[in-house]
Amino acid sequence: MRHMEGPLLSVDIGAREATTEAIDDTLAEFIGGRGVATKLAHDRVPFDADPFGPENRLYLTTGPMQASQMSFTGRMSLTGVSPLTDGLLSSNAGGFMSRNFADTGNAAVELVGASDELLAVHVRDDGVTFEEVPDLAGADVPAVCDYMAEEHGLDDEHVACIGPAGENQVRFACVMTSRSRAFGRGGLGAVMGAKNVKAVTFEGDDALDVDLPGLGGDIHREAATSDNIMKRQGTASVTDLGNEMEAFPTRYFSERSFEGAERINGDAVESKKYKKGTCSQCAFACKLPTRDEERGVETEGPEYETIMAFGGNCAVDDVVDVMKSNELCDRLGMDVISCGDTVAAYLETQDAFGDAELVHETVEQIAHREGIGDVLAEGVDRAHDELGVENWSVKGMEFPAHDGRALNGQGLSFAVSNRGADHMYATFYAYEYPLVSREEAFDPDGIGNEKAEKLIELENTRALEDCGVVCRFSRGMMTPERFATLFDADFEELLSVGGRVVELERHFNNERGFDRGDDQLPYDIDGLDAALSRYYEARGWTDDGIVPEPGQSPTAAD
Repeated sequence: MRHMEGPLLSVDIGAREATTEAIDDTLAEFIGGRGVATKLAHDRVPFDADPFGPENRLYLTTGPMQASQMSFTGRMSLTGVSPLTDGLLSSNAGGFMSRNFADTGNAAVELVGASDELLAVHVRDDGVTFEEVPDLAGADVPAVCDYMAEEHGLDDEHVACIGPAGENQVRFACVMTSRSRAFGRGGLGAVMGAKNVKAVTFEGDDALDVDLPGLGGDIHREAATSDNIMKRQGTASVTDLGNEMEAFPTRYFSERSFEGAERINGDAVESKKYKKGTCSQCAFACKLPTRDEERGVETEGPEYETIMAFGGNCAVDDVVDVMKSNELCDRLGMDVISCGDTVAAYLETQDAFGDAELVHETVEQIAHREGIGDVLAEGVDRAHDELGVENWSVKGMEFPAHDGRALNGQGLSFAVSNRGADHMYATFYAYEYPLVSREEAFDPDGIGNEKAEKLIELENTRALEDCGVVCRFSRGMMTPERFATLFDADFEELLSVGGRVVELERHFNNERGFDRGDDQLPYDIDGLDAALSRYYEARGWTDDGIVPEPGQSPTAAD
């Protein structure tokens, strides 16, 4: 089985020391990316670790595909205990850093401990240096990137950093890379802030040589020549469909479609797009560099989830206002979904839906924990009682679009996901809109055994992609046969790798107290309770949602 190669680089932030150790067995078993990081975190982070404590660890990882020239491979993974969900969580980011990371010759980089001074950590193929950066305290993401370019000659694609939100331990703070790409969900930027690390940079010339079969070139050509609306509108292209199917949360989840959707939809976003955008080596080019010269707003996006969170859920129907919210989150370093939902909760308390100026003011307040922002920086799960609103979260994570009240299989996925309400954990919504062929599609209504079993397959496949690391938008091009060829293994064997990753995450969270009671939704779906039992049974877990022993369940071991 093809896998990442290289050592684990362990960086002790407090002692300012770096050591390497071989992790060959872990790489052979888990390929790379999310799988390797999950195994390392499961074995090396105490089950009772405080997410903000020095005992929590952050793992930056990529996979064997990042040493190739194939499309859909400009990605990497960040893993740690989430301050938002309190569970083990991996977040995935695109952009251009993954190959610079691979060029350092390390398979994984682990950040351990915490510093008394604000630091930048520079990882090179010949070692690690620590730089005190007090002048970057409170700096936003562009300012950090500008500093690294001016002082170290490092372009944005070499830099992973946090903005003021991470320093202020906003529970949904991001780690940003390539200036506008985010390790978005789960607040791992706040963990980096708790360690007092402002930035980590990567540079080297020691990449793994990967000799892919000719199939890699075939996939690259298909990505370049395919006629796909995503290449013009990104995920914003889903807006009208989601709205028509009443799967588009509006006015803090009180409604499921937005009368102003056509003013913030894919066409509206495309009208502001001024050039193509992509990730490293990818010919698909689905990113959205947008600009409004009249108002002086320039950003990358908004994608569909941002359109939902800062558009429909806040009842804002001006695409430039949504672009501005997107730009603020990128600059300050916050997850657009959690931030937008939390702002929407506040708008409900103020009877201020549609007030874009208040939205932007509140985003700034959250990042700096000023005024009401100090409450909102805790996220919906921790703030809803004080605000007097419903708790629209699962395991502490705020909801994306693809409303489970309309797409019931996606609702089940939200409930059981180890990351909480995260649409990318299984992407079941694609089978219910559907965004796949009719032969593969599911009726969005109801949850039967077939959906629980399909969900397991999808979770395992998504985990496999995150080990690779291969982009979600390769759907249709990365078939099981192609996975088997590229990773030099039977596809069922590869799926078992994904199953082990899901199970290790669940086991870690079980040890922190998670069980069936956490696999719940803030709304009713007929058949959910029976579907949970079927899902656990098929996974080989107890009816309480607990892993008896990691690696022994049918979906992890077979």
